[in-house]
Amino acid sequence: MSLPGGGTVLDLRSTYSMSLPRLELVRSIPGSLWQPVAGSGVHHLGYWSDDLTADSAELARHGYESEAVGRRPDGTPYWAFHRGATGPRIEPVTRTLQPVPERYWTTGRRPS
Repeated sequence: MSLPGGGTVLDLRSTYSMSLPRLELVRSIPGSLWQPVAGSGVHHLGYWSDDLTADSAELARHGYESEAVGRRPDGTPYWAFHRGATGPRIEPVTRTLQPVPERYWTTGRRPS
């Protein structure tokens, strides 16, 4: 992933609720944006994006700083985290990934 200070590799692990609204539990990674802050409440709100680059640029225009961008091996972004002055982070996720969690939510089986 890309961070403001450069690229890095992190072992992100998460699981989702099977019911609506979807809740994502993410393993804490000390020293990263995935480290909980006391009293922080909701960490982020995720949304499907049809154009991740454009949606990230729009969030930046509205004052949401880019904190991290997940990238495929070819460099294409597929998710991003943005943080505003208040409230939870916003995570646009490319809609091309939607079938993967949808299968999990339907079957309860993680993708192999």
